[in-house]
Amino acid sequence: MSKPPADLVIRPPKLDDAHRLHQLRTLPGVMWGTMQIPSMTFDQVRRQMESSLTDTAFHAFVAELHGEIVGAAGMHVGNRRRARVGDVGLSVHDLWTGQGIGRALMQALLDVADNYLGLKRLELEVITDNEAAIQLYESLGFKREGIKRSSMFRGGVFVDTLMMGRVQDD
Repeated sequence: MSKPPADLVIRPPKLDDAHRLHQLRTLPGVMWGTMQIPSMTFDQVRRQMESSLTDTAFHAFVAELHGEIVGAAGMHVGNRRRARVGDVGLSVHDLWTGQGIGRALMQALLDVADNYLGLKRLELEVITDNEAAIQLYESLGFKREGIKRSSMFRGGVFVDTLMMGRVQDD
């Protein structure tokens, strides 16, 4: 388990981050390991950010190192009967995987979920061949809940995704 760089800053995103977040989301490794696609434009990222920055059901953090965004994580909280459930997403810069950045971002989200929102359940979906991410999530209390067969198209083929969940007091 790697410790993140000492000068890593975990903070909420701001609209000025849109360009750097667009760069992060369109990196080859990020696209391979997540559901991002290369046709996402800067304007789409900016519009998403404008919307999410005013959405009280969305909580996010970026990891900044030497002025560069090296990771991002977000959590959308459900409404009505799913008001105590958060859906989590994570991306780490291709050059910074395995450096503790994903863990630092996830810990920030877990702190918000557990200590500020009182969420009962967090859930996420991860591509089944992303072993590093699966190991990270399991180390943070997420459990494997099921496989969604052929649920994502990547590199010209369908791949499976793993549903994982973390339930408080489990």
